[in-house]
Amino acid sequence: MFPSDISREFFILGLTRDGKPFRPSDWAERLCGVLSPYRPAGARRAHAHIGYSPYCRPSVLDGVKCVIVDVRLRELEPMAWDFALAFAKDNDLQAFEACEYVPPSGQA
Repeated sequence: MFPSDISREFFILGLTRDGKPFRPSDWAERLCGVLSPYRPAGARRAHAHIGYSPYCRPSVLDGVKCVIVDVRLRELEPMAWDFALAFAKDNDLQAFEACEYVPPSGQA
């Protein structure tokens, strides 16, 4: 069970279910680019250049590219949430729901 002040996230790894790396190598950036318009109400981009949504961001987990999708996207835009999950399923990617650990300030 997750504490209520920590958002849950859905991780899509750049590995197929049989452990092979997913291609193309920029898949995570492409997926996050497609989902970049979905932002919290009232949120504006600070700059004119492209930026990722706080609900969908590329990352690296144990040396493997991944996309972290915040489950709040499900309430904001169910079709975008379904798109992200369908992308993982259609490409046979490993995926799981978890919570990214961010240590309290002052701890590493």
